[in-house]
Amino acid sequence: MKLGTCGRTLNIGVIGLGFRGMPQLKLLLSMEDVEIVAVCDVFADRVEEAQKRIADARGVMPFGTTDYREVNRREAVEAVLIMTDWTTHIRIAVDAMTCGKIPGMEVGGASSLDECWQLVRTSEETGVPVMLLENCCYNDTEMALLNMIKQGIFGELVHCRGGYQHDLRDEIGEGDKTGHYRQRNFMHRNGELYPTHELGPIATYLNLNRGNRMLSLVSMASKGIGEHAWLKEHRQDNPALCKATFNQGDIVTTMIRCANGETIMLTHDCTLPRPYSRGGYVQGSKGVWQEDNKGIFIEGMSPVDPKKWAHEWESDQKYMKDYEHPLWKEYREFGLRGGHGGMDYLVMRAFVESIQNHRPFPIDVYDAASWMCITCLSEASIAQGSAPVSIPDFTDGRWMNREKRPADMFSLDDVYPEAFED
Repeated sequence: MKLGTCGRTLNIGVIGLGFRGMPQLKLLLSMEDVEIVAVCDVFADRVEEAQKRIADARGVMPFGTTDYREVNRREAVEAVLIMTDWTTHIRIAVDAMTCGKIPGMEVGGASSLDECWQLVRTSEETGVPVMLLENCCYNDTEMALLNMIKQGIFGELVHCRGGYQHDLRDEIGEGDKTGHYRQRNFMHRNGELYPTHELGPIATYLNLNRGNRMLSLVSMASKGIGEHAWLKEHRQDNPALCKATFNQGDIVTTMIRCANGETIMLTHDCTLPRPYSRGGYVQGSKGVWQEDNKGIFIEGMSPVDPKKWAHEWESDQKYMKDYEHPLWKEYREFGLRGGHGGMDYLVMRAFVESIQNHRPFPIDVYDAASWMCITCLSEASIAQGSAPVSIPDFTDGRWMNREKRPADMFSLDDVYPEAFED
């Protein structure tokens, strides 16, 4: 089947119509096999705007509400997309599953281990699957790396790094005006608040929850001065906010050890001036790649000057072209669309087509729980003086011999060129 081939119509409810929800609403409206039959947000004006957009595009006014529970109980709704405040994602997903609705959750960290276990147990008890909509797993660079790793180009993996390194001082600092939840999270919490953009792709590289798993972590936070300095300069209209304490450290570093011996380092860095980066780094027995200089060195493949005392980086451009994932080859022919360089479209189609074709989600409930729990566990580690903290096994031992997901173009367990043949 070709990318974008329309299947049966999927009736979706969209919960959360803010900075993430509205752009995704536009993306969904471009899909002929998706009908948006209900919309929800705590702000009524956002609901009205979404209803108008859908009516203008499709000629039908969807149901609108400010109560997510009404969407989950609509008979016409088959699946829901949850794009709300981080701290509400799991709560809404659990309610959806109890109503028989299939949730797709936008990314964010969990507030407690208990809610992660609720997510897993509710899915197991109801038989309703969950997908975490981690778009970075479908980015072109990360998918090319996955292809290289599965072909053994890096040898046996030893260490991976990633980060959410994004200057968000203005978004955080204006949160009281815009209704953005990042502000209150940064004021009251101190941890790896946004782990899945970097951890998601790493999890696919290291086969986490599929023959490997994360065992424990240690987190450390620096002092936090960046947001306070920004507020003093830019928010004199709100003296109380300028004086407010922000608990979140400017740099949070989290080290994770895996069952098969690999280590992972995550960096959260959102309140100091810097260019955007996800800080990707992959190192194995045959070579190394890093994002920030787009550099790579593969033993036996990269050129070595015998007159120089050390190996040197070469550009990764040729490797990214030679090992481009077949999904991205197909996608470029199909035509890129959607936000974040096109990866938003791919993760959304993975959600839609998995439901249409009755296939397990490529990013399932065990992935969601184990990736999201890094937030609350990092908070606990920092609060205890950077003490080691165990990471639960949400699969209850099944990670050791879980079957691979059936081969298709959206699979992240392996790369299947045959899935793209006519």
